[in-house]
Amino acid sequence: MTTKNATLNMAKVKFWTITAIVLGMGFLFMNFRDWLPYDSANKAVYEISERWELPAELREVSGISWISEHQIAAIQDEDGIIYIYDLEQRKVVEEIEFGNAGDYEGLAVKGNNAYALESDGTITIIENFQHKDRKVTEYKTRFNEKNNMESLWLDLSANQLLMIPKDRDIDADNTKGVYAFSLSEFTMGYNPVMQLDMDDEVLKHFREKKIYNNFRPSDIAIHPQTKEIYMLEGAKPKLLILDKNGVAKNGYSLSKKVFPQPEGITFSPDGDLYISSEGKKDGVGTITKLKLLL
Repeated sequence: MTTKNATLNMAKVKFWTITAIVLGMGFLFMNFRDWLPYDSANKAVYEISERWELPAELREVSGISWISEHQIAAIQDEDGIIYIYDLEQRKVVEEIEFGNAGDYEGLAVKGNNAYALESDGTITIIENFQHKDRKVTEYKTRFNEKNNMESLWLDLSANQLLMIPKDRDIDADNTKGVYAFSLSEFTMGYNPVMQLDMDDEVLKHFREKKIYNNFRPSDIAIHPQTKEIYMLEGAKPKLLILDKNGVAKNGYSLSKKVFPQPEGITFSPDGDLYISSEGKKDGVGTITKLKLLL
């Protein structure tokens, strides 16, 4: 009888031990899966054409915009300064101060005008930005800090700026809208011009506990030839490509070794792709010219 009871007690101990292990592993996975790599996601395959290490003032580069054959404009997330970086000289050749300290995340430049986006949704338009008589005007939008705005693109064909929230959208968590800010009326449209479904099949390998974290855009750009929409995420480096109508086509994870925190994306008129990344720990900010092999 004693032997039988001991056997039963041992079986119970094994059962509850295994149950505890399974529940514990489930708890750890649900609470710490944000730390895990997306092993099942498609890895972006690319060739690096050239790479530039940025000076200390651009260690936290947060946005870039193509200017000319040899120059890219850049912004960082603390100071109201536009940096003109010369790709041939491999250095900053001009600093243009336009505002006070803030959380500047997005940048778009075309011709004489520059446009900056802060994380609370404030848009600053700098007319004649490279001249002493530049005019600086701020516009508030319907966004605020909870939306955490970082993405900005100048859509010349429609004379508007495009933006998408990094975190929560204005009215929903299961979608993120691309919103337009009119450069003729200087107002933001009430409805998005397109929407990204956070439960889209393309994002299945990137799913998080909170659905709005499935994809957290850090910048947006439109390919000049194909008109495809490229969205970048910096928090967990990845690239999402949508067709010209805003339908998600493919999502790719990016190497953290190459792009520790990619925050800026832009194209040359010929379709060359440039991605900027903040430096992590003791690293430096970078701009990388690359060709995707998709």
